[in-house]
Amino acid sequence: MIRRWATRLGFSLAGIAIGLLLSTALLSGFSVSAGGFVEATLLFWVVHLVVSFVAIKVLIRQPSVALAGLLALASTIIALLIVNAVVSGMHIGGPGSYIPATLIIWACMAGADLLGTRRIRADRAERRQERRSG
Repeated sequence: MIRRWATRLGFSLAGIAIGLLLSTALLSGFSVSAGGFVEATLLFWVVHLVVSFVAIKVLIRQPSVALAGLLALASTIIALLIVNAVVSGMHIGGPGSYIPATLIIWACMAGADLLGTRRIRADRAERRQERRSG
């Protein structure tokens, strides 16, 4: 269980970091300093986790896949707004940068989550195979 949690944490942080880097590289109105990058990644992860948890547990009784995706997108927007307000080494210049940055970060996080899930399933299958043959 700890291994699964660590895998999810690692892939989640990697997805956020890649999303921030891609947003910085692709969007002229988005910038993160080297020092602000680490702070922004960690704070974004914490805020996104809290907002997602509150949205799913408090607001939604029967979440569907579409609603879960919409909530993930909304929590990405909220996390991005909070991180931009708190991290001094990060700057987002208006809605023309917020919207694409949100989509880039959200897509990177979704991709990282898929890769993390595949990795966990592969590890489980490998452990099952080892038990059967050992």
